[in-house]
Amino acid sequence: MAKRPEIIVPEGCKRVLLHACCAPCSSAIVEWLLAHEIEPVIYYFNPNIYPLKEYEIRKNESKRHAESLGIRWIDDDYNHESWQQAMYGLENEPERGKRCERCFYYRLLATAKKAQELGIEYFATTLASSRWKNLEQINAAGEAAEKAVSAAVRFWPQNWRKDGLQERRNALLKEYNFYNQTYCGCEFSIRNT
Repeated sequence: MAKRPEIIVPEGCKRVLLHACCAPCSSAIVEWLLAHEIEPVIYYFNPNIYPLKEYEIRKNESKRHAESLGIRWIDDDYNHESWQQAMYGLENEPERGKRCERCFYYRLLATAKKAQELGIEYFATTLASSRWKNLEQINAAGEAAEKAVSAAVRFWPQNWRKDGLQERRNALLKEYNFYNQTYCGCEFSIRNT
């Protein structure tokens, strides 16, 4: 009996706006998309990352990776203060708690709006590749972002840890000599490392 593929491509998907949290997490996903003739457009929107130096390191690694493959890479505004305001009252939430839910929605709503602006029907996120994140929270945030924007933009809920992508991510991490962070990115997650 043939093994059923773990990754299911939405019907008609030829291009996707891929919210990227960092180069290590996006590398295997981008490789998979290209191998399956889906054009990824990388969207780097991570105002949660703290401090600014950490943000810049991750941003530059993501850009370096995209440029090495000749794919479009979009950098959005780093407005950490706006993100902090959106997280107000949730500062003491544990990892995988309500703060993470709100943070996922905050970033995926921006991604959905950018997809709409660019005329890209599908959007997805590399957050769904991290074993440290709750996939149900990510998918719920993506679906809520889809509903908030329009029916013309659709969230691609996918567990990007499957189909050997976690192992491939680790290999690409070494191949590209990527900077590999030790915490999610926000100042609240630093204290948990």
